Formats: sequence, C-alpha cells, structure tokens
Amino acid sequence: MKRFPYARLRGTVSLRVDAARVKAPEQPRELLDSRARSVIERVVALGAAETEDWETATLTVSATIPSKATETGGPWSEVAVFAVLTERSTNTRVTSRLAPEAEGGREWRGELHVLRCDLYDRADLTVQVVASVDGTAGRIVGEATDNWIVDVGSDTPTREQSFQIKEVGFAKGPLWLRSFNDAPWIVNASGALPTVHINTDFEGMTDLLEAGGRGAEGLVNEMMVSQMAADVWIAVFHSAIGDLEIEDDGTPLFPYGWQGEVLREMLPDVVPERTLEDGLREVHRRRVGATGWTELQPRIQYAAMRRAEVPRALSETVRGLDKLNREDEA
Repeated sequence: MKRFPYARLRGTVSLRVDAARVKAPEQPRELLDSRARSVIERVVALGAAETEDWETATLTVSATIPSKATETGGPWSEVAVFAVLTERSTNTRVTSRLAPEAEGGREWRGELHVLRCDLYDRADLTVQVVASVDGTAGRIVGEATDNWIVDVGSDTPTREQSFQIKEVGFAKGPLWLRSFNDAPWIVNASGALPTVHINTDFEGMTDLLEAGGRGAEGLVNEMMVSQMAADVWIAVFHSAIGDLEIEDDGTPLFPYGWQGEVLREMLPDVVPERTLEDGLREVHRRRVGATGWTELQPRIQYAAMRRAEVPRALSETVRGLDKLNREDEA
C-alpha cells in the first residue's frame, strides 16, 4: 500500500462524463448522443461523431467527492477538484478545474477541452482532489477510483466488452437458469459486470442474434438488443439500490464502480428536479418505507428505456418493416 506523509481523503471519489461535443472549423458544435458514452464501461467514443474533421472536443465532467473534504475543521483547506486527461502516446496532459454545484457540497462539475491533434488513440480521464495540508499547497488528497477512457477512433464505447453476453441452453444449463426455460434471456447484475444469459433453446433466438442488415431479421435484432440493454439498466438499478451502504445518520451512499454511475445516470429521470444526493435519499426512503416504491417503477422503466434508446430502436423497426411491406406490395 502506498503511504503518504500527509492526511488523505478516505472514501470514494467518483467521476462521470455527462456529455461530449465536437467542433470543426466553421461548423456548429455536434452534441454526441448517449450511444457514444457507456457509464458501465466508463468510455467515451468520439469516433461516433458525424463530424469527421472535428478539431476540438468538449467533455462535460462531474465528480462526487467525500463530504469530509469540505467540512469545517478538517485537515484540508483550499480544496479544488480537477479533471485530468492524459495520453502516453503523445505525452499529452490536459487539466480543467471543476466547480462545486453547491457551497461545501460533494458534487463538482465543469468542462474539459481537448484538441484532436493531441490525441492519438485512447486517453485516460481521471479526477484529482487537491488541497493545502499543514500549510503545504497543491497536495493530491484524493483521486477517482475508476478512470474513464476517451477513445478518438472507435464509434463504440467499450473497453473490451459491453455488458457480458453468454449464450446457453437453459434446459440443460446451470441449475439456477433451468426454471427460466421459457424466457428468451435473463439478466444477472450481481457480478463484476451485468451479464445477459441468452437462452439458445428459445426457438429462433440463435438466428436472430446472428441477423444483420436492414432486412426483417436485422431490424428485429436491433430492437431485441435495445430491449436487452433496457433490462440491464433496470436490473443494475434495482441491484444497486438494494445494496446501498448507509452512514450512521441514515444517509445512503452511492455504490462503488459502475453501479454508482448507473444510479447517477438514471436518477434525474427517476426523481426529476432533485440533486443526485437528494434523489438517492428519496429512492432509498421509498424502497425501505411503507409506501412509494411501487409508484417509482414506471419512472425506473422510463429511465432505462431512454438510456437503452428503446424508443429510437422501436421507431426504426416499425419504419423499416413498413418499408419492407410496401416493397413487397409494389
């Protein structure tokens, strides 16, 4: 374990990328849609931009730091939070100072600007908490537990894989899956990454998984994958909310890793017009309380469908099938 000669923050410093935009000369900024970001993989794929000759990218970055960092009487003063982007291939290092969303709060937010010519392939994005300790300024007292990757070439936000997909016949597969023999797939959110178990015993499932293009099978494949993604969002949300760490005063804490990032991504749609911390407290209160949890389920489903882009996939499937029908009738 690395030791430091000064007081360091205990607790998790989390980081997320809320939005990404690119800009080419004499063209409007392009805001990349949600498919360019993966909060589970913690990757931004700038290659998904339609603006091929973009020269600058702007990342909207937010961070959550332990509340003790800004408490009165603590060992730290002049606390500042910085987003730091580095890439070894070009020896690039870009920093941006984030601003607190509330005085003395845990949530910090800001923008980081980077030039395309400064990035070769993949860059690491992290957050550092800097403060004065015992009269010495510029001490790094905390940093993000998990970094993000900024990929300038890929159009898919993935480190090595998205959520895991395992194909298995449920009838003769693992014992716990056998009771779901008539289901096309089941999501398990208890592992290091959420896993979608595909039931190859389900009639036609294998053919649909291998389908592509704009034919009927390809359109259904896209809709099916989008629905799988929605199921993953819902499963991870429920898993994370059901296993929160609670402080002594009853305050729920965001989970470590991608579970926490999923909650931060979905909470604005589940409990609108609340801060992330207030939203987490409200959802936790409803889950453990006598009432209110059932009423939240449509909001959770809505948030998951938005993140998985089910409405877009369904609209494209309907239009595609309608086009195929017209072509058959012509």
